[in-house]
Amino acid sequence: MTNEASSADKTPSFEKTWGSSTSSGYCSEEEPDSEFEQYFTARTSFFPKTRKDTVSANVKKDEQIESGKQEFTTAEIQQKVKEYNTQINSNLFMNMNKDGSYTGFIKVQFKLARPVSVPPPKKGGHDAGGRKASGVKRRTSFYLPKDASKHLHISSRTPAREVIEALLKKFTVVDNPGKFALFERSERHDQVYIRKLSDDERPLRLRLRSGPNEKVLSFVLKENETGEVNWHAFSMPELKNFLRILQREEEEHVKQIVQRYALARTKMQDALAGSTPG
Repeated sequence: MTNEASSADKTPSFEKTWGSSTSSGYCSEEEPDSEFEQYFTARTSFFPKTRKDTVSANVKKDEQIESGKQEFTTAEIQQKVKEYNTQINSNLFMNMNKDGSYTGFIKVQFKLARPVSVPPPKKGGHDAGGRKASGVKRRTSFYLPKDASKHLHISSRTPAREVIEALLKKFTVVDNPGKFALFERSERHDQVYIRKLSDDERPLRLRLRSGPNEKVLSFVLKENETGEVNWHAFSMPELKNFLRILQREEEEHVKQIVQRYALARTKMQDALAGSTPG
């Protein structure tokens, strides 16, 4: 499988935070026999914000995968590829192969709520601040920017699981691919529908059947939510970071509640002071 990104899709840069300050939401720790972690700041909230989109997770199966099961003849595929190519306004065309398969591009948006990990810097190299890397084991974690996306050049035979692996490779993410899942997103009748693709589904086939319109069908990479968060899968520094973020948010919420009640109490006392006994 060949991975190609459009000129507009470049690996984003991240602002790096050093030291033990929690002002950015992340920190790093260094111990003789522990991992030294660099955290790249792209968000500060521990809890995901409420989404504005109305998402239905209980779409009827016949509405979700009816088109996915439909098979086309080679002639029908050739015709659909021609129609698809006439509808796009870029050079991301689909191409037929002699064996009846076809290749093309899909765009995948990243909607990740938790940080991802990348390989440590090479020994003897320098970090982003120009300092020479020490021999201490390093691990780097960061949040991907909101609405980051990538184009992949894949085949009609490429399954969703390989698409996930290719996306992680593009960002040099070393997390287990099983932690992630590929979803299809569609808008119908003013509703947004989300469906998780199985590992063996072919995203490019879905793209061809639906056409190039992103509202009709788009792909999203998200965490593979299978139930409660497995906190044991995180490293010690990551867990300590989460606790700091949680504590900071708790303190902020308590402060807002105290201020709200203090204001209400003051208004009531003012009203009582200005009223005349009746």
